[in-house]
Amino acid sequence: MSTPVKIIIGVAVCILVFIIAFILGVTYRKKVAEREISSAEEEAKRIINDAIKTGENKKREALLEAKEEIHKARLENDREVKERRNELQKQERRLLQKEENLDKKTDALERKNEQFNKKLAELETQREEVAVLKRSQLEMLEKISGYSVEEAKSYLLTSIESEVTHEAAMKVKEIEAHYKEEADNKARELISLAIQRCAADHVAEATVSVVPLPNDEMKGRIIGREGRNIRSIENLTGVDLIIDDTPEAITISSFDPVRREIARLALEKLILDGRIHPARIEEMVEKARREVDATIKSEGERAVFETGVRGLHPELIKLIGRQKYRTSYGQNILNHSMEVAHVSGLLAAELGVDIPSAKRAGLLHDLGKAVDHEIEGSHVTIGVDLARKYKENENIIHAIEAHHGDVEPRTIIACIVQAADTISAARPGARRENIENYIKRLEKLEEVTNSFKGVDSSYAIQAGREIRIMVKPDVVSEDEMVLLAREIAKKIENELAYPGQIKVNLLRETKAVEYAK
Repeated sequence: MSTPVKIIIGVAVCILVFIIAFILGVTYRKKVAEREISSAEEEAKRIINDAIKTGENKKREALLEAKEEIHKARLENDREVKERRNELQKQERRLLQKEENLDKKTDALERKNEQFNKKLAELETQREEVAVLKRSQLEMLEKISGYSVEEAKSYLLTSIESEVTHEAAMKVKEIEAHYKEEADNKARELISLAIQRCAADHVAEATVSVVPLPNDEMKGRIIGREGRNIRSIENLTGVDLIIDDTPEAITISSFDPVRREIARLALEKLILDGRIHPARIEEMVEKARREVDATIKSEGERAVFETGVRGLHPELIKLIGRQKYRTSYGQNILNHSMEVAHVSGLLAAELGVDIPSAKRAGLLHDLGKAVDHEIEGSHVTIGVDLARKYKENENIIHAIEAHHGDVEPRTIIACIVQAADTISAARPGARRENIENYIKRLEKLEEVTNSFKGVDSSYAIQAGREIRIMVKPDVVSEDEMVLLAREIAKKIENELAYPGQIKVNLLRETKAVEYAK
C-alpha cells in the first residue's frame, strides 16, 4: 500500500474513534443526567411535603391566635358596654333629680308670682289712696297759702335762683380774688425783675425829617429853575419836599422811612457841596442810598450782637436793620424789638424757659413792620410769611403770629413775647397816640359798657386805663354786679385793642326817700 492510502486510512480510523468516543460520552452524560433528575424530583417531592406539613401547622396556630384575640375583644367590649350602661344609669338618675328640683322651683315661683300680684294690687290701692290724699293736701295747702301749684313753683324757682346767683357771685369773687392775688404777686415779681435789669430809652421820634438850611437863599437853589431840582430829588428818592415859610428849614415827608432817610442824607450832602443840579443830585442820592444800606446792615448786626441772637439769615438781619427808620406811635421799632428781646430773655430766665428762643422771637416779633409799607397785609401776617420764607423755627413763627392775639398762644415763648411786647409798648414815655385815635378808643370803650342791660352810665378815666360804670340799683343787685363786671371785662378783651389793662369799676347806689308829715 502506498503512503497516501495509509494516511487516509489512519485519518479515517481516527475520525471513527473520535465519533465512537463522542457517542459513548453523550450516552454516559445522559444516564448521569437522568439519575440527577430523578433524585431532584424526589427531593422536590420531599420539600413540597414538608412545606405542606409546615403550612398546616402555621394555619392551625393562626386560627388559635385569632380565636384568642376574638375572645379577648369580646370580653373587652362586654366590659365597656357594662361601664357605659352604668354611666347612662347615673346620668338618668341625675336628670331625674334635676327635673324634680325644677318642678319644685316652678312651684315656688308660681307661689311667689301669686304673692307679687297680691302685693301689686295692694300697692295700686295704696297709690290711689295716696293720690287722693295728695290732692286733698294740695287743695288744703292752696287754701292756706293762697298760691296755686304753678305760682308756688315759680316762687320756689325764683328763691333758688336768687340763692344760686348769690353763691355763684360769692364763689366767683372768692376765686378771682385768690388767683388774682397770686397772679398779681407773681407777675409783679417777674416783671419788676425783668424791667429793672433792662434799661430802655424814653424816646419818641417824628414821622417827618427836617433838614436845616444855612440861609433862606438855599431854598431857591434846592427848588431850581422852574422847579427842576426839587422834582429831580422827589423823583429819585420817592419823597415829598415841603418848602414853606419855616425859616432855614425844609421838611421831608414819606410813607417809607428808608426813602426819607436817603433824601435827608442827600440834601445834607448837596447843601454842604453847594453844587445843586440834576446830575449832582443823582450822584448824591446814589451815594446816600449806599450809606443807608450800609447803615441798615450794621444796625441789624448790632441788634443781633447786643441781643445775643445767632444763626439768623442775612436777609433777616437786613430787615431788622431797616427797622431803625420805622416808628410806631413815635416809638422806634428797632429799639422796641431789641427791648422786647431783652425783656423776653429776662422773663424766660425767671420762668426757666429756653432763653435764646425767647430772645429770637422777641427780636423778630415786629419783623413785618420793616416792609409793611411795601407789602399788603398786617405786619403780623407779613412777619409770619418772612419768617417762614427764611426757614425759621415753627415756635418762633407761632410767637410772631400770636403776639397781638391774632391766634391763641400755644407755647410759653409766645406768651412771654406777648407780655414783653405789652411791657415795652405800655411803659410811660414809650409811645404817643394820635388824639383822634385816643378819643375813638375811649368812645368805643364807653359804647361797649353801655350796651349791657342795667348800666345807667359809664365814664372812661385815667387815659382809658379804667372804666367807671354806674348801674341801676333796681335792675342789678349786689350779687349780680360781680357777674356783670366779669361779662363786661370779657367783652372788652374780645372787641377792643389796648395796651396794658383796663380796670372795670362798677358802682351801685341805693337811696331811700321818705317825708315826715
